[in-house]
Amino acid sequence: MNILGTSLRVCVDDLDHAIDVYERLTGAEALRFHRGGVAVAAVGCFFLMSGPERELSILRKITATIAVADVDEALDDLTAVGAQIIAGPVPTPIGRNVVARHPDGSVFEYVDRKQA
Repeated sequence: MNILGTSLRVCVDDLDHAIDVYERLTGAEALRFHRGGVAVAAVGCFFLMSGPERELSILRKITATIAVADVDEALDDLTAVGAQIIAGPVPTPIGRNVVARHPDGSVFEYVDRKQA
């Protein structure tokens, strides 16, 4: 699998304020989108998320988002090492994703930029 980078997931109460802070810290402009009832802003290597606690509590269980060249290739490698596929692959506003629990119990989201 070709890992291109990692994004840290940050749950926030005030997305607009957090965007101002993280844009200033990273020098990057936020890319906003919604995923279900959660508002998301990608700013540099951070995914800022704000929304109902019942949805955020699920998202907090995912350690990080890992950008890959191809989700299908990641899925093959994850399966080969004994990872449990929790969700996906499914299309998202920015590409496709799969959520997997590694054999050690860590949960990661893998995302590519390929449109379904």
